[in-house]
Amino acid sequence: MTTEDRNRAEARFNKTARAANDAKTGKTDRDAALKAVTDNMAKLKALRLAREAAEPPRLAAAPKKARAKSKKSGEKGPALADWLAGQQSGGRRI
Repeated sequence: MTTEDRNRAEARFNKTARAANDAKTGKTDRDAALKAVTDNMAKLKALRLAREAAEPPRLAAAPKKARAKSKKSGEKGPALADWLAGQQSGGRRI
């Protein structure tokens, strides 16, 4: 085995070892970032739950009143031609 062959083999070995090390550190970085995000979400959830427990209970919202112009079942809207004319007179291009 010549020194040139040995140097090539070492370079190839070092390249794969470096790639494996980079993959391991990259995974470690991703794991650390994921843990930081998860911890932050847990902290924010605990703060939200504590805030909601401290405030007085909210009253249920009153049901909205029906519109004055609501259509009753069986009533028909304006004819299509009338509606289109109203849209054009209102400045809409149809």
